[in-house]
Amino acid sequence: MDREPLVTIATRLGETLSQQGLTLAVAESCTGGLVAAALTAVAGSSRWFGYGFVTYSAEAKMRLLGLDRGYLDGDHIVSEKTAAAMAQAARTQASADLAIGVTGVAGPSGGSSHCPVGTVAIAWALGERVEAQTFHFAGDRERVRGQAVLSALAGLLARLGGESLARP
Repeated sequence: MDREPLVTIATRLGETLSQQGLTLAVAESCTGGLVAAALTAVAGSSRWFGYGFVTYSAEAKMRLLGLDRGYLDGDHIVSEKTAAAMAQAARTQASADLAIGVTGVAGPSGGSSHCPVGTVAIAWALGERVEAQTFHFAGDRERVRGQAVLSALAGLLARLGGESLARP
């Protein structure tokens, strides 16, 4: 994936968070820390970003985020409901204003007829309000993960009233 749009959107998001005096946390599964990496690539990000939870396994989601096993059985682990619970838990655990939750199937294996490879659910916790969306990305593992990171950051920026400068 081309890193320039990612750097641009992360920088713009950081500026928006700084201007609005907001803090951000993330809970990631299929992106494996790439959302946090994009955010911390921005100089000064420690002013608005403090916590990144990489909860790749169901056990990690239960232990670190306190998710109930009901979210994590079968295809339910990749759902808007689970992404929303991840975002809410990250926001609460970090005492942050905002949070992003990402869960999905990046491939090349692991998909099912109900949840094919490329399915990614992303949620944005904006205080007590949570919005979630399911995406179906095409491409190999790297492309799916890259598109998920870009969509997570662009989605939050759009919800904060900022201008999205990149498209996944």
